[in-house]
This record gives sequence, C-alpha cells and structure tokens, in this order.
Amino acid sequence: MSTRFALVRKPAETLADGIVTFVERQPVDLALARRQWVAYVAALEANGWPAVEVDADDTLPDSVFVEDTVIMFGSVAVLANPSRAARSPEVAGTARKLRELGFEPVALTEGHLDGGDVLKVGRTVYVGLGGTTDQAAIDQLQRVLGPHGWTVVAVPITKALHLKSALTALPDQTIIGYGPLVDDPSIFPSFLEVPEESGAHVVVLDEDTVLMSDGAPQSRSIFEARGLRVVPVDISEYEKLEGCVTCLSVRVRQ
Repeated sequence: MSTRFALVRKPAETLADGIVTFVERQPVDLALARRQWVAYVAALEANGWPAVEVDADDTLPDSVFVEDTVIMFGSVAVLANPSRAARSPEVAGTARKLRELGFEPVALTEGHLDGGDVLKVGRTVYVGLGGTTDQAAIDQLQRVLGPHGWTVVAVPITKALHLKSALTALPDQTIIGYGPLVDDPSIFPSFLEVPEESGAHVVVLDEDTVLMSDGAPQSRSIFEARGLRVVPVDISEYEKLEGCVTCLSVRVRQ
C-alpha cells in the first residue's frame, strides 16, 4: 500500500536572521510566523498529507525551509549540497529523520545544489542553474537519476533565489511563472504567465487541488477558472525571507 506524508520543520527562534539575497531585509514577526506555520501544516494535513517533523534547531535560521535540504524521487531521497556552508547542518537533520523513516539518502558531493532549485514535472527534472546550484551538481544528479528513468534539464535562473521562486507547475504539468523572474520560458513545453509573484508558487496536493499564498488573488482566479480547487494560506513572514509555499515542506510518496 502506498503512503504519503510531508516533511516539515518548525521555525527557529533565529528565523529573522535568515539569508536574504534578492530582497531588502524586513522585520519578521516570529509569533506570527509560528502561527502561519501551524496553519500551513494544518492545511497539508486536512488535504491528505500528514506531517512528519524534522527536529527543530534554533541555531539554524533557515531550517524551516526544509525543501532546500532534500529532493524526493519516489523512494529515492537525494540530499542537497548547499553552497552556503552555514546551511549544511540543515541537511544533516533531514538525513537523520529520513533514516529513522527507513530511507537510505543519496548525498550529492559534487558542486552545490539547493532543493528549491528542483522542479519535477512528469519524469523531467528541471534544475535552476544559478547562484545556489551549479553545473557539477546538476551533472551528478543526472547520473543518480538516469537509471531511475528521470531526465534532468538545466534552467538558467538569474533573477530569483531559486528556480521555484520564479515558477512551479500545475497538476496538468503546465509550468506557471512570474514573467519578470523567468529567464527563458521557451525552455518549457507549456508555460502560463501569472500576474503576481506569489501566484507562481503552488504545492500540488492532488490532481485537482493546489495550495498557494493568499497574496495572489488574480492568480487564484486563473487557477480556479481552470477547474482547480485552491487552498490559500498566509505566509507573509516567510515571503519576507524569500520563502514561498513550496519551501516549507517536502512531499514524500512511497
């Protein structure tokens, strides 16, 4: 019998010290961020994704963004290799939890890669090539995944922190993106530009349902017109740190 769950990690006391690259630093309301995280997890669980928590660590400001630490390809767990050494302990925490759950994670050891740069669409793996992920890591990822039937495609990303800061995909495999942040939409076989930056980020919960930020009402209307049910969540405090709805969980299917 197949099972599914979502890996999550509580926000650290030091959340406000998280890395920012393409935005100006703003004050973060930690109490609000905690409430938003609880509501985000509740939304996952209400839609069939029970939460499994990686142990919290208040010394790791960015650790709530658990997506950056591992990419799941069915039963294959590929550990990221952050370009910023300060984030490496985040990966170690995720790896410990996965081993507790019976996985044998595969570590990337060549170059650098963040999970937020990886978008799976069908059997294609789009990987952002830019500030946090390099060609050496992409090449190693292809060697790891090729025998499992995946094809890896490098995507230039120069205007956002991660590939999935600029675009994600709907359940029907349409790539959605915020135009000013997408370097080359012609790479994708199907691309839909959305009018709001946070509208480019969705978590696919099932073939008819997506979770997204409540800060993109126009994009929400577009998705609903396409027949999708939308689960909106408030993640304003995480958006101040260049986070989005995908960053806060890793969906695992077995």
